[in-house]
Amino acid sequence: MSPATDARVDITDHYAFQKPGDSTKTILILDVNPVAPTHADEFRHNALYETLVDNNGDARPDISFRYRFTRKDGGRQFARVTRAFVGETNLEEGHVHEELEKEVLVEHAPVSFGTEAHITRGEAGIRFFAGFRSDPFFFDLLGFLNGLQFTGSDFFANLNVFGIALEVPNRLLGRNPKIGVWTRTLVPMTHQPAHLAQVDQMGRPAINTVFNHGSDKNTFNVTQPADQRTAKTMSGQTFLQVFTTELGGLGAANPAGLAAILLPDVLTFDRSSPAQYLNGRRLQDDVIDVSLNLVTNGRVTGDGVGPHHDYLSEFPYLGSPHV
Repeated sequence: MSPATDARVDITDHYAFQKPGDSTKTILILDVNPVAPTHADEFRHNALYETLVDNNGDARPDISFRYRFTRKDGGRQFARVTRAFVGETNLEEGHVHEELEKEVLVEHAPVSFGTEAHITRGEAGIRFFAGFRSDPFFFDLLGFLNGLQFTGSDFFANLNVFGIALEVPNRLLGRNPKIGVWTRTLVPMTHQPAHLAQVDQMGRPAINTVFNHGSDKNTFNVTQPADQRTAKTMSGQTFLQVFTTELGGLGAANPAGLAAILLPDVLTFDRSSPAQYLNGRRLQDDVIDVSLNLVTNGRVTGDGVGPHHDYLSEFPYLGSPHV
């Protein structure tokens, strides 16, 4: 079930990579709404979508790129993109951070609901896209659920998502080229609609999906990265202990050491380097093969599935939707 029982704020994946052919810019992508448009055909108008950046390695956000959407009306919807420096206010509850400074990057950008990608240009070379796209993820999900008995069948080959893509000059990410990146979604609280609460987040791909079970997934979704090692699960164990046990069962060479690397769940990225995953993440990076090889100590080297062939060679890079 989607967080907040709403596919519109259910994060499927996110990506951060050096712009091909231009090392002075970075591409940030956030995908939501699995199997779109089956459960939803829009972005949630009263939700906040965020890409968070940590500049000093403490797993706490320093910069936030924020995406908000108007209510869909007459088949049209528009986005507003801002950049803010963020403080420590209500971090533990997952509420929206205090804004120390805010900069409007893009205003009134049309959402693309058809096959054509409508690109909006902002100040200082910024480009933005939001809309209906082909799901870029590739994975033999059914093989994974069947005890790692992979058949090379790509569960996501013909699925769609709603994607958000932002091209920014590196200076907007801070002075340190080595950053941590993760994404999250927030929605109005039931009894305090003026306040937003976090319902989903993602750092590295598939971490929550693989290592957490049952209601622990929801707890992990609202636990800030800086607190993930020590936060308690329903069993009373910490997430660090649970990850260590899970990794031991998969045959990892050093379960405790690897668990300490995977938590906090933040995508590490050196924006000055074009290197692939685990440095940031490109659409075509085979993150599942890398992860399987790592956590099983080479016992399982991959799922037999490769990158899709519909990625675009230019912004927004996400392929046209399957219609």
